[in-house]
Amino acid sequence: MHIGTARTALFNHLYARRHGGKFLIRVEDTDRERSTQENVDILFQGFAWLGLASDEEPVYQALRADRHRQVVGELVERGAAFRCWMTPEETDAARDQARAEGRALRSTWRNRSDGDLSQPHVIRFRTPDDEPIVIADAVQGEVTFPSKDLDDLVLLRSSGEPTYNLAVVVDDHDMRISHVIRGDDHLNNTPRQALIYDAMGWERPVFAHVPLIHGPDGKKLSKRHGATSVAEYADQGYLPEAMRNYLARLGWSHGDDELFSDAQAESWFDLEHIGRAPARLDFDKLNHVNAHWIRHADDERLAALVQRVRTDRGEAVSDADRPRLVQAIPMIKDRADTLISLADQAAFALLTRPVAIAEKPAAQLTDEARARLSRLAERLGGIEAWDAALLDAELKAFAESEGVGMGKIGPPLRAALTGGVASPDIAKTLAALGKAESLGRLSDILSPSA
Repeated sequence: MHIGTARTALFNHLYARRHGGKFLIRVEDTDRERSTQENVDILFQGFAWLGLASDEEPVYQALRADRHRQVVGELVERGAAFRCWMTPEETDAARDQARAEGRALRSTWRNRSDGDLSQPHVIRFRTPDDEPIVIADAVQGEVTFPSKDLDDLVLLRSSGEPTYNLAVVVDDHDMRISHVIRGDDHLNNTPRQALIYDAMGWERPVFAHVPLIHGPDGKKLSKRHGATSVAEYADQGYLPEAMRNYLARLGWSHGDDELFSDAQAESWFDLEHIGRAPARLDFDKLNHVNAHWIRHADDERLAALVQRVRTDRGEAVSDADRPRLVQAIPMIKDRADTLISLADQAAFALLTRPVAIAEKPAAQLTDEARARLSRLAERLGGIEAWDAALLDAELKAFAESEGVGMGKIGPPLRAALTGGVASPDIAKTLAALGKAESLGRLSDILSPSA
């Protein structure tokens, strides 16, 4: 699922929630070659990760082909559509002539009825020759298309399969769709669809065409800009609530609000404040939003997500280590902007004893430092309430009693506890490890065999 598809779905979802409507999902699978089950599954995995569920059973367009053909038959009876036996060569020639005359294709069969029904043919829409088609777009404003620029649209292929523009109109009508919010790359399809609505005597839905998402350089979003699919963002450690927050703000605004909950977005979202210019993806802002929601996420949930990240990297967390991971999360989550960085920062808490110490931090463990750590360990052993604030006060008091600054305490203590692996400030590191693990790691370093 492309990130643009995800944002469009989110806008539809928010608009439906704001107005007490229904958010519906339709799989437009008339292109049978591209609409594999694998691709459909990927779409629904994206919806599931984003937390966007259809309020009714999803509709599969290909299963409604009989209904589409029925409507085409009605259009033929009304004179709004006709059968066309033009060969591919004749079609190309007619298109070239039309282009030379500054208009779109007009079939030579528009006013003929002598075709052989037993021979392969298509059914086309009878596009008006010179009539402005006005679209009242909720984002783009009033947009006018000259009908001479629209060809006689194929509604039914010679195989009997309905085409996209016909199918979406029939399905939107039958599904009672009131608003179609979609990317502005579909804007040119809208006059064709509007003509079909009018020919059937159906009320048009409200169209709202949202500008596409561009990369930071202002160019169309592509792989060169980094992640473009929802799955990639999930793999890179973004939370779904952060993506919802960021995507909602990408091209739509509510004053200066940058950080807001789902409930706020649902109560605020409107079409009036969707911009007409393409939105630009800003990874710094995305990381800022993600960091905010990581700070507000449940610690048990974050621990489970970190565990999954580490497992995917071949760094499984054992059941015995999991409580220590959960304990570490609140000490480190205010420093992380993705689950990947959170997993990296949790590494110190999951080291196996005895902790291997890198060469540079090992240099901090002089005989003098070891003797001081031994006295510190004895002092820490008498502490009952093992929390960061109390531990910070104890460390400062110990440094004062030793007549040294924290520069003589922190580095060797950190080396003993983490072996040089990155960790939060030393009091939080102790709190994250817990009393038993902290004193155990100190004991490993201070024992004669260490």
